[in-house]
Amino acid sequence: MASISCRGIYKIYPGNVQAVTDFNLEIEDKEFIILVGPSGCGKSTTLRMIAGLEEISKGELYIGDRLVNDVPPKDRDIAMVFQNYALYPHMTVYKNMAFGLELRKTPKDEIDKRVREAARVLDIEHLLDRKPKALSGGQRQRVALGRAMVRNPAVFLLDEPLSNLDAKLRTAMRTEIIKLHQKLGTTFIYVTHDQTEAMTMGDRIVVMKDGIVQQVDTPQNLYDYPCNMFVAGFIGSPQMNFLDATLVKEGGNYYVDLGGDKLLINPAKAAANTAKLDAYLGKTIKAGIRPEDIKDDEEFLEKHKDATITANVEVSELMGSEIYLYLTYKGYKMTARVNPTSKAKNGMDVKVALNTNKLHLFDPSDESVILN
Repeated sequence: MASISCRGIYKIYPGNVQAVTDFNLEIEDKEFIILVGPSGCGKSTTLRMIAGLEEISKGELYIGDRLVNDVPPKDRDIAMVFQNYALYPHMTVYKNMAFGLELRKTPKDEIDKRVREAARVLDIEHLLDRKPKALSGGQRQRVALGRAMVRNPAVFLLDEPLSNLDAKLRTAMRTEIIKLHQKLGTTFIYVTHDQTEAMTMGDRIVVMKDGIVQQVDTPQNLYDYPCNMFVAGFIGSPQMNFLDATLVKEGGNYYVDLGGDKLLINPAKAAANTAKLDAYLGKTIKAGIRPEDIKDDEEFLEKHKDATITANVEVSELMGSEIYLYLTYKGYKMTARVNPTSKAKNGMDVKVALNTNKLHLFDPSDESVILN
């Protein structure tokens, strides 16, 4: 059993610098949790506190039922995989993987069995006699994973393990790590600043900013129901478009007024949130719409004729299966993901529709969500 309980954890450095503030999280046994956020948000510091490499300033950390605040890293039954692999350059792959077990006085035949089994799972059996300098980045990353695996830890901690790899290899290694998690049935805590990694790998994602947890949820719920503008803008690529707007009501319907262009809010959605919407009538709000919910094809325009605008195409970028249109509209920059059949060209004015069923409204003062 390796559930982890973080209760009101703080990391305060000298000079009252708060790197992590009131971090609360319950991680279930065998769960794959992702900590994500921009550089300096406290995600690696949190991971290092769980590992025991950083002291906890305040709060309690439990692994299973055991309070581990003062337990040294080697006694926490965890293994950590670092961003820079941290392999011993003078040792072979076999020795790198076996070294931790040798320190623990594990019997030689048991070490051999575990190292060869991990090498087989990670497809690095043919590399066991090589030294790290003779390996590619992806191979080194597998060795680092193997070194953690042979310990049979209750918890795997991974600190940006793919950030040194090229794009193609990162995609392949993502799949490998997901398969590894399924195979080992162990709790994984994975730190990344790459939201694509977060969306594709985790059971749940913890979004952090300035040392504070913004939202914890499944990838799909974070995407569909962000709790504030930061989460909405951070999760999703290309990121969500934000526009200044005014909320108005006409004839029983609610509209988002973009300075003359009015977008009808889905009446069913509005009816379920009238009290909240009424509080913002006549006020400036932020409207958010994801790029895939802006289209220029006839069928989409017909379907969403209550929410059309005309924008200028700055750049049209063919991505193969779709086109990214970088638009300007009343001084705002917007991105639309449209079908590859789109006729929009650079410099053209183009009529696009917004799927207002997927419109997000935010309070501009505290950036909290009004309506998802």
